[in-house]
Amino acid sequence: MEETWKAVDEYFEKKLKTTDDTMDHILKETDDAGMRQIEVSKAHGKMLYLMAKMVDAKSILEIGTLGGFSTVWLARALPEDGRMATIEANPNHAEVARRNIASAELAALVDVIEGQALDRLPKLMERGYSRFDLIFIDADKENNVEYLKWALKFSHKGSVIIVDNVVRHGRIIDDTEAQAIPYIRQLFDMLEHDGRIESTAIQTVGQKGYDGFLMGVVK
Repeated sequence: MEETWKAVDEYFEKKLKTTDDTMDHILKETDDAGMRQIEVSKAHGKMLYLMAKMVDAKSILEIGTLGGFSTVWLARALPEDGRMATIEANPNHAEVARRNIASAELAALVDVIEGQALDRLPKLMERGYSRFDLIFIDADKENNVEYLKWALKFSHKGSVIIVDNVVRHGRIIDDTEAQAIPYIRQLFDMLEHDGRIESTAIQTVGQKGYDGFLMGVVK
């Protein structure tokens, strides 16, 4: 089935323009820099863009920049006076992302912040950020619960929060201590009892295999 999933994504790419020269350049630069190809797929990158457009996002927070692929997709949805903060722990990744964001002519809208997210999140207000319309979490899974807590602090009624990689080839339902699964399950445990946000999760297949997104709207 995986070959079929990839073929369907290629069909979407042709028919729905889920990539372009700029995005292909970013993927090449990220690969040339020796970075793992763990960014969202092309179709899901455009999905993030469309979701930001749907909520008319003027301020966006991303936790986990990598090479800037999802960053550029999200920043494209911003108006000229919009702002985006993206936090990346790896200095080399942050530098590649800055180059990619500049090549997309979006540097004026995007603030690439280096450092551990849990160190940088408490200082965002000092940088002029108070609330975000959309927050995308795609970083180390061990801290997903803490990232969600911060996302809720920086949200307002109607803010959208999206978390990537919550299915992990179906292992989310396994009672296992392997890899990041226990931390992702803690995220679902938190949401089960948190009345501040309405949420759901979707399973996805495609070029990146079998995984899924969690998404919610703050009440």
